[in-house]
Amino acid sequence: MPVDELKRQLEIIKRGVAEIVPEEELVEKLKKSLKEGKPLRVKLGLDPTAPDIHLGHTVVLQKLKQFQSLGHEVIIIIGDFTAQIGDPTGKKETRKQLSWDEVLENARTYQEQIFKILDREKTRMVFNSEWLAKLTFADVIKLASKYTVARMLEREDFAKRFKEGQPISIHEFFYPLMQGYDSVALQADIELGGTDQKFNLLMGRTLQKEYGQEPQIAIMMPILEGTDGVQKMSKSLGNYIGINEPPQEMFGKIMSIPDSLIVRYLELLTSVPMETINEMKNQMETGVLNPRDAKVFLAKEIITQYHSREAADEAELEFIKIFREKELPDEIPEYKVSGELKDGEVVLLPKVLFSAGIVKSISEAKRLISQGAVLVNQEKIADINFALKPSKEPYTVKVGKRRFLKIIFEK
Repeated sequence: MPVDELKRQLEIIKRGVAEIVPEEELVEKLKKSLKEGKPLRVKLGLDPTAPDIHLGHTVVLQKLKQFQSLGHEVIIIIGDFTAQIGDPTGKKETRKQLSWDEVLENARTYQEQIFKILDREKTRMVFNSEWLAKLTFADVIKLASKYTVARMLEREDFAKRFKEGQPISIHEFFYPLMQGYDSVALQADIELGGTDQKFNLLMGRTLQKEYGQEPQIAIMMPILEGTDGVQKMSKSLGNYIGINEPPQEMFGKIMSIPDSLIVRYLELLTSVPMETINEMKNQMETGVLNPRDAKVFLAKEIITQYHSREAADEAELEFIKIFREKELPDEIPEYKVSGELKDGEVVLLPKVLFSAGIVKSISEAKRLISQGAVLVNQEKIADINFALKPSKEPYTVKVGKRRFLKIIFEK
């Protein structure tokens, strides 16, 4: 067995990883794989509970890509069956169960986006309804007998809800059991997940032992901070970067991240060699490399992956034009104010911004105006009830750093 190859694979696999349980068993599995020339089965389960993937979701997908590059078998489980329950991990209350149509539509979108990272030809994709839907009630009872309620209540979220008197439905206990059974059905060697999935991943080890299989290795990836640099990347928090967003939007968001996240994003979200990343880190610490230039490099790496190198170059030029040279972008969305306005009648700016979809609410528009984040024809607006009078010339509005709108009055 080539020792150098074992060392190389371990270095790649351990890149950016938060925890491996247990690492010594991973080493033994890799040794056996190399000796027998048989790839390991690496599993990732995804519940299609939301249609869009952001960079936070891609951390584990990048790790799967690395396993593919090492020649191992990658299996994506679309949890069409488990998604109808909903993963209770981290939830303060029972999750809303999705309809079958919602699950299938989200799964379709997931598949389209996943293959922006993984090699479609080298990826095995399965739906866990293939085996879970076939279980009889007797099978389910047998599965439930493999774990105790006491152990289940050791889970932090369940324990907290139980202590606070919040309801826990019986079906929620079945979620980790079903995820663990996925590993039994596939005879997985390794399962990937975020650090918040530790309980579910270790359930796979437990059930495999119960069913007479060699237990899988649990590899946990860190939870990615959003653009604010503090909280978990989340669409609901507005600190996310979607992989389907326009290149210019992605570029601007990446340029806005705190300097402290540059190295972390490079390590977890790109395939840039660690030698290059460490060199960039040293150069930033010694003042040789401006963090702004490192962010440009990061932004172009990410945009190239999800769009193209040409799109990355164009996004950089657009960013320079808007933020360094203070010019307007070439393309600005238009919103037309239609209908006859009486003499002296005006339209309030917050209402227009909301109607155009550039802000989520009128109150958000007023808040941004009060914070000095809104410019009309390149002049900062202070009045939260700023009025737009009918004009032959369009109004150009800038909201925050990256949102633009051209308001046109139609006769």
